[in-house]
Amino acid sequence: MVRPVNFRMNEQTAVNNYFQEDLHLKKGDLNLKAQQEFDQFVKVLREHGVNVIVVDDNMEQDTPDSIFPNNWVSFHDSGTVCVYPMFAENRRKERREDIFDTLEQEGFVINNIMDYTSAEEEGVFLEGTGSILKDRVNQKAYCALSERAHEELFIEFCEDFDCFPVIFHANQTVDGERLPIYHTNVMMAMAEDFVVICLDTIDDKKERKNVVEHIKKDGKEVLDITEEQMYHFAGNMLQVVGANDQRYMVMSSAAYNSLRPDQIAAIEKHCGIIHSPLDTIEASGGGSARCMMAEVFLPKA
Repeated sequence: MVRPVNFRMNEQTAVNNYFQEDLHLKKGDLNLKAQQEFDQFVKVLREHGVNVIVVDDNMEQDTPDSIFPNNWVSFHDSGTVCVYPMFAENRRKERREDIFDTLEQEGFVINNIMDYTSAEEEGVFLEGTGSILKDRVNQKAYCALSERAHEELFIEFCEDFDCFPVIFHANQTVDGERLPIYHTNVMMAMAEDFVVICLDTIDDKKERKNVVEHIKKDGKEVLDITEEQMYHFAGNMLQVVGANDQRYMVMSSAAYNSLRPDQIAAIEKHCGIIHSPLDTIEASGGGSARCMMAEVFLPKA
């Protein structure tokens, strides 16, 4: 997780991230609120025994979205690190090799780096685990295509990592028009035994049926959320491991409060729930709990 030093509403991502809004706060006040929410979130995760490695952002780079590291990097159990091409030019500055050094100092092994960033030269993007939802057990990867998730590059990723691609389109209503949702992980969250998904965003019935069939075929329960719940970031969750190998579904308090009692019960049937308030980060950044965590599957030395 990357602690922000220059958090603000990123004007370069707002062009197709319709979850962002201008809070009209001074930049320093906005960053301070984001830091407070970040620190509280890390504290809650650690209290549940989740191993959190915090890296500080630096002032030299103008990186308002550094708090969302999962878009530029992913870490795999083969010892491979993936580095991804980013839509917004100022987000490309978030890529930092010193973070890899930090992980190695923590005892993780990096065998090789898979770098897809040259695709930026062709205007082709694939924003990490924002764009790609990987089912690591069943070797599948789900992707909602958008300006930030290019089909050919996604298929190349699936070939490189030997996983089956499940491709679809997910839309949201913006000023009366159906437009692509910027990241898959806003409308879908993959857990070991269940999937949280906003099926109403998949307008094409054949695509929707295909996605559901893949999920059910792999023995996972489908937990459908509404578009209204999605706007409260109920699709932006991540399952983590805490103390004593206990599983938790991590989300923001806004996401948690948007869920119905039966939906909470459906999640708690499989794992515990951790939530923390991230209102400022969600409003200005247009991302939530899942976006803030780049999970580390690297092997230990």
